[in-house]
Amino acid sequence: MKAVGYYTAGDIARDDALVDIELPVPSPGPKDLLVRVKAVSVNPVDVKVRVRSQPAEGKAAVLGWDVAGIVESVGSDVTMFKPGDEVYYAGDITRPGANSEYHIVDERIVALKPKTLNWSEAAAVPLTAITAWELLFDRLGVPYGQKTGSGAILIINGAGGVGSILTQIARRLTGLTVIATASRPETIEWVKAMGAHHVINHHNPLDQELKAIGFDEVEYVAGLTSTEKQLPYFPQIIAPQGKLALIDDPESFDIVSLKRKAITVVWELMFTRPMFATKDMIAQHQLLTEVAHLVDVGVLKTTKREELAPINATSLKVAHARLESGSAIGKTVITGFEG
Repeated sequence: MKAVGYYTAGDIARDDALVDIELPVPSPGPKDLLVRVKAVSVNPVDVKVRVRSQPAEGKAAVLGWDVAGIVESVGSDVTMFKPGDEVYYAGDITRPGANSEYHIVDERIVALKPKTLNWSEAAAVPLTAITAWELLFDRLGVPYGQKTGSGAILIINGAGGVGSILTQIARRLTGLTVIATASRPETIEWVKAMGAHHVINHHNPLDQELKAIGFDEVEYVAGLTSTEKQLPYFPQIIAPQGKLALIDDPESFDIVSLKRKAITVVWELMFTRPMFATKDMIAQHQLLTEVAHLVDVGVLKTTKREELAPINATSLKVAHARLESGSAIGKTVITGFEG
């Protein structure tokens, strides 16, 4: 099968940063699906792994943890899917990624794709939707579907992949006031379209930006990027007994200053459930099923911003470079293999 991988970790500007390769078609294990990949999208995790993780000598690493495709075959213990099913999922970072014609994935983290989305629109959704859903409902403990609640959430980097879907989910499925950060005219417009009640500039002091829209404090903060740089503002802007959830990778993160207000700090990593085969691993199947329903009834929408084709090293290098530039809005999707 055709695939895209890398042999040497490093900068995307290198000619061999990502290369077209041929690999054997994998065989599904007992709980696995073999999926024929129709579209993939790129996330910051792809960049982080490509830069930091060196494959074994002579072996290529395959990235890609956002997929829409068709079930080709199933393992002996699979009960929820059959060949021909159209599915979407994010996968497991401890297994090969999906930048390949065929991909293996455990059925417990897969769902039928939204019927109203095409392949590229569907591939933009899974990883960020899982991250946003788990962050909001599992980590921060915001009640799902309770529109009568009060309080506010500040989403740092509202125009990114996770921010785009988190803004929608928080606006449409909770009673929170949604404040998102953005700094350029096009990102401000995008974040408003995603449903933010207010947009503030993360390049300015957050306490001043919040005061300008009438908020001294917020109950929740979602730190999606550069959380370490914003840490000095958190003791002022997070309410007593409030909560901070973060997904990025600060070099250090000293939270002693948050003790006085008894602020809860929680991490979200959507790969934790599949990595450790947790007892509630099937929660990702369940939440992706719910997200698909919410998309199909018009509550949520895809965050696809750009589409490239076909799935090859050239297209993926363009997508990686755009993501690394820091100017990406929403999600970039790559569709179809040639031939």
